[in-house]
Amino acid sequence: MEFSSMRVERDGALARLIFTQAKRGNPIDGDFCAQFCDVANALSHDTSIRAVLVSAEGKAFSYGGDVSQFLGTLDTLPLMIKRWTSDLHAGIARMMRMDAPVVAAVHGMCAGGMAAVIAGADIILVEPDAKFHAAYAGIGYCNDAGSSITLTQRMGMARAKRYIMMNETLDADAALAAGLADEIVPADQLATHAEKIARKLASGPTKAYGEIRRLFASALDQPLDTQM
Repeated sequence: MEFSSMRVERDGALARLIFTQAKRGNPIDGDFCAQFCDVANALSHDTSIRAVLVSAEGKAFSYGGDVSQFLGTLDTLPLMIKRWTSDLHAGIARMMRMDAPVVAAVHGMCAGGMAAVIAGADIILVEPDAKFHAAYAGIGYCNDAGSSITLTQRMGMARAKRYIMMNETLDADAALAAGLADEIVPADQLATHAEKIARKLASGPTKAYGEIRRLFASALDQPLDTQM
């Protein structure tokens, strides 16, 4: 599958989701949100897919929401944001509920809503120059894209809230210490190492992975007896 903002490559049980708007910094805009939802639906529906590897082309992984589109549409901005997030949120939910685990290979800047999307991955690998920028408070906007859940699951609530409210930028070492990254990998080895991990997961017990993912997703909002 190939769209204007991304493409999906199949290699046996592994699916590679690649963001392709390199010249624009892989922004989250209306097209991206609609296409991400379509891709997530397709990936979650195809039971032959047993792992997903997410990466991006270009200098930056993603600069997050396309703020340039906000400025010229202030009168209709609330409705536009509702339309964008309706698709984006549906796609995020699909990706987080499917059986196939998700691996992300992050380079350069990963900002705003894209940091929230990536935080939902099961394994996050970063190069030494990678950075996660909160962005939301910097433009006077509350955090969307499920970030209050995905960032909290990775960083803990107090640390995640500080990251958002203080509009922090975390380098690779800080992201690793906070739990937003799982491993720092040399830039020239990032793609190969991410592929190796994704393939290992793709050869594993997919149904068990799915239950593990869903159990951890509900761990913070269910009582012990319900979770057991």
